[in-house]
This record gives sequence, structure tokens and C-alpha cells, in this order.
Amino acid sequence: MDVKIENSWKQRLLKEFEQPYFLRLTEAVRSEYRSTTCYPPGSLIFNAFNLCPFDQVKVVIIGQDPYHEPGQAHGLSFSVQDGVPFPPSLQNIFREIHDDVGAPIPTTGNLTRWAQQGVLLLNATLTVRAHLANSHARLGWQTFTDAAIRALAAEREHLVYLLWGGYARGKSYMIDKTKNLVLESVHPSPLSANRGGWFGNHQFSQTNRYLIDHGMTPIEW
Repeated sequence: MDVKIENSWKQRLLKEFEQPYFLRLTEAVRSEYRSTTCYPPGSLIFNAFNLCPFDQVKVVIIGQDPYHEPGQAHGLSFSVQDGVPFPPSLQNIFREIHDDVGAPIPTTGNLTRWAQQGVLLLNATLTVRAHLANSHARLGWQTFTDAAIRALAAEREHLVYLLWGGYARGKSYMIDKTKNLVLESVHPSPLSANRGGWFGNHQFSQTNRYLIDHGMTPIEW
């Protein structure tokens, strides 16, 4: 089948597209999009890959599934489209960045600028039904996105993986910590962040120090 995904990723994930699970997943997603409102728009389902080619990845941030309210999701974890109010988790991300590296709170929650600098903003599940969090979690997306993480783990090193919350931290077994930097913390959602462990974690400055130490340009958060 022809999946519209950036070519360097397509080459690495080609075998996945022919697997029975992916064919079932494709049919299930198409059926959902035909019968009800789903996010992100179909053309943006693979946006994280399309904005951040395989060889340009420097940082990986793993989310769970897309935002499920109108106008929010556009295929990048934790990111919302221009003009959309910041969800609470994103507010806390920007607050920690400000406290950590001094960057001003931005006027938009659109993180395309991160993706274009080499931050793979990958949700484990790439689609969702409107108003219903995790509604597509059992369709098979995780098998596909885990394959993407494994491809990075097999071919790339000196990447920074930011694993926030129990779900993302559960992916750490796929990553060689001797060849990459893995930074784990609680999730930036208010429920978790306000209990402690999010604010003051300094992961954004740690990320940039590691990138600089390995000859890469730091991220302009």
C-alpha cells in the first residue's frame, strides 16, 4: 500500500506497511474517519515523521495519543495548531522551559519549529476519535510507532529521549542508554506535575548540553 510518509522513514518502515496488523489498522482508521469525527486531519497523521526526517532526528519526545478537541491536534505530540489555547500540559512544558533556559513563553503552542530542528514529536497512537481520549489505542498504532523507535535505536546514536510519565517511560527498554541520553520524569499534566518531579527537572538544558557535547546544534526551545 502507498503510505504518504517522508521517504527516509518510509524506507525504514516499509516492512511494517505490508504486515497484517498494519492493513487491519489502516482499514479501521479509514472506517473511523468515514463514520465519525477524528483527529488529526488525515493529511497530518504522519506529520511528526514528515517534518523530522530519520537522519535529522536529535531528540525524541513520546506522547500517548493526539488531543481530541477541535482544532488542536496536527500530528505532533503535545503541540496544538496556531491560535488554539495551550492545553495544561503544554502550559507546564513552556513554564519549565522558561525557568530552565530562560526562553520566553511563546505566543503559539505550535511546535512545528521544534520538529524542524530535529525533535521527533511522536505520539504512540497517531489518531483519536473526537472528545474521547485513547479511543484508538487498541487499533494497532503502538506496534507501528514502536517500530519507528526501534529503527532509531538500531541505526542512530547520541539521541536524547525525553520520556514523560509512566506510559512513555515504558518505552525505555528499547533504547540503549550507553549510546543515548534518556531523561525520564513525571508527565507535565497538572495532576502529575503538581505532585513534584516536573518543575525543576532541567531536561531542556540537559538536552542541549548533551547535543553540544556530541557536536550537534542545540534546540531553540
